Amino acid sequence: MDLHYEVHGNGKPIILVHSGGADLRDWSYLVPLLAEHFCVIAFDGRGAGRSPSPTQPPNYVEDLLFLLDHLDISQAAIVGHSMGGRIATEFAIHYPDRVSELIVIAPALSGFPYSEEMQTYMLGVSAAAPDIEKMIELCIEPPSYEITRNRAERELMVQMLRHHFERTFTWSTFDSVWPEPPAMDRLQDISARTLFIIGDHELTDNQQVGEQFRRVPSIRFATIAGADHMVTLTHPEELSLHITPFVKE
Repeated sequence: MDLHYEVHGNGKPIILVHSGGADLRDWSYLVPLLAEHFCVIAFDGRGAGRSPSPTQPPNYVEDLLFLLDHLDISQAAIVGHSMGGRIATEFAIHYPDRVSELIVIAPALSGFPYSEEMQTYMLGVSAAAPDIEKMIELCIEPPSYEITRNRAERELMVQMLRHHFERTFTWSTFDSVWPEPPAMDRLQDISARTLFIIGDHELTDNQQVGEQFRRVPSIRFATIAGADHMVTLTHPEELSLHITPFVKE
């Protein structure tokens, strides 16, 4: 296993899959809360944090499987944030026996028709390369980062983004491998009990992703008041209050 990971606490295993543009520090404030009850595994995705850069198009879903196999974990609760939510969702569809519970926090979704506004935003960030400071400025400009921008947690968000963009310039490929058909076409196939969490200061696209998740047979929804897309940094206590009893059921 060449991915960097950390293990905290004891008990039922929970795997945390961080967002894009971040690393396992995405979970810095949530890990100690969950580790009071569970064995919490946080890891750096390929190309992030202290994990190696991809040398060929990475398959993040298979990387998650390799991590569980390496740790000899037959089944775990999988928690994914943003892009990590996309990975977690695909994993729950393709490896249902390995997932006891699925918790997605403001997840991205394979196959979702993202708005022109969202696509323009992403292209604008990329077009600012190689000016990393400009890329960061554009990345956190949308209203979905407004709360975190004005809190102390802004510094950690910016640190992760800066590290991420610096790392991407060393990657030999920007392609990635995803299962087909996309998860949006198979949400009804998710057998794990699922919890969908989102802040009330999210972009319309991410709210509409939540509407798609209503097709999951066994799903609950929770909204965190006063939270934006980086709810993992700003509202860890509220997240723990939702996740802990859900996984303990």
